[in-house]
Amino acid sequence: MRVTFFVLIGTSMVRFVQRHTEEARAPWVIALAVVLAVLYLLGPSMPVKATHPPQGRAPWPPAPRLAWLGMVVTVWAVLVLLAPSFAWVAVPLFYSVLRTLPPVAAYVLVTFLTLLVIFAQLTLAPRFNLDLVIGPAAVAALTTAVFLHMQRQAARQHALIDDLVRTRRELAATERREGTLAERQRLSMEIHDTLAQGLSSQQMLLQAADRTWDSDPAKARSHVRAAASIAELNLAEARRFVHDLAPADLAHGGDLDAALHALAARESGAGLAVRVHIDAGGRIAPLPERVQSALLRIAQGALANVREHSGATAAALTLTRLDDQVVLDVADNGRGFDPASLPEAPSGLRGHGVPAMRARIRQLGGTLTIESAPGEGSVLTAAVPVSAP
Repeated sequence: MRVTFFVLIGTSMVRFVQRHTEEARAPWVIALAVVLAVLYLLGPSMPVKATHPPQGRAPWPPAPRLAWLGMVVTVWAVLVLLAPSFAWVAVPLFYSVLRTLPPVAAYVLVTFLTLLVIFAQLTLAPRFNLDLVIGPAAVAALTTAVFLHMQRQAARQHALIDDLVRTRRELAATERREGTLAERQRLSMEIHDTLAQGLSSQQMLLQAADRTWDSDPAKARSHVRAAASIAELNLAEARRFVHDLAPADLAHGGDLDAALHALAARESGAGLAVRVHIDAGGRIAPLPERVQSALLRIAQGALANVREHSGATAAALTLTRLDDQVVLDVADNGRGFDPASLPEAPSGLRGHGVPAMRARIRQLGGTLTIESAPGEGSVLTAAVPVSAP
């Protein structure tokens, strides 16, 4: 529209200079055309929207913008009365009016401009011509219709952008909440499988030491030393939490095989013997760190349950590496139980063990099965794809 304005005012100026240079009004027309061009150039610097629009009705523009529009229309009207050839400069002015004023006021002013254009065209014509009336009216109507269509399109696009931005914010907030919940669940599983299990073992060992303190001091001291060893491991686990939450047995380059042997050595004693069997199946490639960490945590939790609940005297950890998955079996010769009685979710302060194991396996796309019956011991099997996510 700005380019159109200056093209129209330039061609009108050329036409006037070519035909009316010697007339007395020529200096005034040229001066008013220059003033109109300068005023139009100032338009982009004027604020368009009201800072605090009234509720329920279309806002009027700020006073500087309203004054600018008034001066532009006034100068143009005077210019058209002096030189009717400048009438078609009204076309870009239609857009300025429609963009600045509320709808009703804009339509009134556009009608006034259109009537002035019709008057100017009839003044230039040698006789009355109906086309000179219909033409400017049609141009004004088309200009207004195009502007209203563009305005509606812009409003729809603005609403769509607002919806997209709001949806993106809501999605980001949801992802943050889900991430927070997932991290809290992960931390609870880590604490249960390490510090809580270690503290439970220490409690049992210290209680056993207290019972045999007078009757068998050597055995009591053995229990205390075992509790101190577990406390030392728990301290290492706590420090590992602060660092990166990796199991202490896997830190410093350790692998799952060595970690399982170390776990079995710690859990053996006080009436429970734990052995380890590794079936590599010809695979020599190291397992992903997440898989190693999850399987070690599951082994820790399973052995803690064996010691605390099963009354077993022997347990076995079997790690089998297949082409597409790795399988960990934890078997014991305890009193057994009904797997259907296990909770699907943690309940109370205890009962996080099996649900936490299931959650770990589910995160890796694996499966967890438990086979047991009263009086027949139990076998827990965790199978994880080698290419776990």
